[in-house]
Amino acid sequence: MKKIKVAVIGAGHLGKIHARIYSQFKNCALVGICDTDLEKAQTHAQSFSTKAYTDYTQLLNKVDAVSIATPTSSHFKIAAEFLKHKVHVMVEKPITKKITEAEKLIDLAEKNKVLLQVGHVERFNPAIKALSRFCKNPQFIECHRLSPFPLRGTDVSVILDLMIHDIDIILSLVKSPLKSIHAIGVNAISQFEDIANVRLTFTNGTVCNLTSSRISDDIMRKIRIFQKNSYISLDYALQKIIMYKKTGIKITRKEISIEKKEPLVEELYSFIQCIKTKKTPLVQGQDAKEALKIALRITKIIQKNQNNILQNNI
Repeated sequence: MKKIKVAVIGAGHLGKIHARIYSQFKNCALVGICDTDLEKAQTHAQSFSTKAYTDYTQLLNKVDAVSIATPTSSHFKIAAEFLKHKVHVMVEKPITKKITEAEKLIDLAEKNKVLLQVGHVERFNPAIKALSRFCKNPQFIECHRLSPFPLRGTDVSVILDLMIHDIDIILSLVKSPLKSIHAIGVNAISQFEDIANVRLTFTNGTVCNLTSSRISDDIMRKIRIFQKNSYISLDYALQKIIMYKKTGIKITRKEISIEKKEPLVEELYSFIQCIKTKKTPLVQGQDAKEALKIALRITKIIQKNQNNILQNNI
């Protein structure tokens, strides 16, 4: 069986995990780890019995596929180069910083007949996969994604870093055009928004309330879905679903049985299988572009509100 030659670009927290997973896949050959920090690349390369690189262009003609886990600002340049060389690309979210860049990557993938998958990993969470069996017509959705201040990912706002996961999940659940956005946010520690609260209203009447923070003592990744005669509570981290259902005047509580798996393993396995079988990825470039589009609209609204407050206080 021919192995798929894959490399990881970016040897940070996520890049290291990508490399570890690929090194464990029997149908993959991890041919390299690339990072501008040679020492970091060499450390991880040694751990996973592969080669270290500091220039990703040295890998262009050596691989069938790549994972890109670099800062968001570099996603477009790196992904575009590999797509032009007919290399399948798995790029971490957000796909890019600009819609125009995302569109160019989508076009390049189509033109060169290669896959472009984007790392919205929560789609591969077993709890989210199970959720589709019970979430039929959501009327109100509430999302909380809270974490302590990170040492990575702060080159973008909390909307593009954390909230975009929930935006993507909501778009996969609510099959209706977005009608309106109300948003507030605060730059508390970094130069970008570190906490934000957003209300999305869709034309079918569904309302979604999202709160994301990276300045919290607690870690929370939950989604609650309310629909006629039922309420579903899902914990991403615990991969646990509790369902409350009304039957007559009685309300029953049931925990849904879920086989727990590592979402990133599922995501990368799916990427490799799509390459082998020529199937469409679960999260394509177009899906990621739509999530990015809403995330950028939210960011623009928050920044406009902040500017209005500043001007009123002058």
